[in-house]
Amino acid sequence: MKCPCNPSKLYESCCKKAHLQIKSVTTPEALMRSRYSAFVLANIDYLQKSHHSSTRPSKLEKKEILDWTKSVEWIKLDVLQTTENNVEFKAYFYENGSLNVIHENSHFVKENNYWVYKSAL
Repeated sequence: MKCPCNPSKLYESCCKKAHLQIKSVTTPEALMRSRYSAFVLANIDYLQKSHHSSTRPSKLEKKEILDWTKSVEWIKLDVLQTTENNVEFKAYFYENGSLNVIHENSHFVKENNYWVYKSAL
């Protein structure tokens, strides 16, 4: 299977490592890519684990995110810029027959000795 974050790589040698062991993620960009792949694969447990404890979605929000990720068709991820703790990206998806894009500059920090998503800037 091709990796959702980068179709030129195999999932097995890309984001699967992060999904199995979050501490293997060494950069904010790698974490962001693994989170995108988790959205595509509806891996909500990984999305929760890779989210900072102070901003982590509630159990109700977790269910809503799961339902949403399954209702859209993910197209591709474009990483626009990476700085020390931030990653700007565009994630494209179809929802209700329309092409949409999430354009975000995400902020990442370390918590419990591994990278986590903290917030959008």
